Amino acid sequence: MLQFQPPGFGHKVIQTSLGVMVYYTQTHAPWLMTEIDNLPPLIFLHNFGGGASAYEWSKIYPAFATTHRILAPDLIGWGESAHPVRDYQISDYLTTIAEFIRQTCRPPVRIVASSLTAALTIRLAIQYPFLFQSLLLVSPSGFDDFGQGAGRRIPLPIINTPLLDSLIYALGAENGVAVRNFLQSFLFAKSQRVSKEMVEAYLFSAQQPNAKFAALSFLRGDLYFDLSLYIQQLTIPTVIFWGEKAQFTSVKLGQRLAKLNERAIRDFHVIPDTGILPHLEMPEIAIALLQRHIRMNQ
Repeated sequence: MLQFQPPGFGHKVIQTSLGVMVYYTQTHAPWLMTEIDNLPPLIFLHNFGGGASAYEWSKIYPAFATTHRILAPDLIGWGESAHPVRDYQISDYLTTIAEFIRQTCRPPVRIVASSLTAALTIRLAIQYPFLFQSLLLVSPSGFDDFGQGAGRRIPLPIINTPLLDSLIYALGAENGVAVRNFLQSFLFAKSQRVSKEMVEAYLFSAQQPNAKFAALSFLRGDLYFDLSLYIQQLTIPTVIFWGEKAQFTSVKLGQRLAKLNERAIRDFHVIPDTGILPHLEMPEIAIALLQRHIRMNQ
């Protein structure tokens, strides 16, 4: 995914219990490398879904590269990180995200995360609160919140049929036309905001060897859970951002979740005229909002 990274960013790797995890950080000019190790870490965690990777945050994190040490991993099963052949479970990501934090940072850390990964981060912050300083989350959802499934669009018998599941992945995630259509129709509010680079980045990630296994686990719902059963236990200061026109998980769902824990969830912003990935669709707005809250909580 290096070809899709901003200038001055390269990749490094760590070893997790499920294999190598690649992450992107400042490695050369224009960043002042002598200062990087002394900067506070800022971790960006991408969403799940066919073709997902750290590219999702690549329009955002350069804006913080002079004030923070940026760490943007490709999570296990995605991007250029290891793709073990397995049925992925929630525990896989709780474990490997915690391993990543411990190996790369001196906690507590500030996390920026989106969608299902943001919901997993909430669970991790409940389990290991000492790892976290604050959470900045975009549309956190377990995709089965309040017992109402939100993410699955293909019947389970079809997804679980051998060969047919691979065909679904090939047609839906390894095809440039299908990738563009998915971004335009489901993830973005305005189709014209989807660029050629975005399609190429998602396609490149989706075409990595064995990439289908994590994607199919997500599609089957193996990683879904009811966030409403956990969010009340959160104690880490949290701010939530939500795309006004997000499909699958609506603003009303987000507001309902936020009201369950108004002590920890300090603010809730609706970002107008954006879908489920406002930080990729309108990065300038997301940057301004993130900067504001980071400055307020230095």
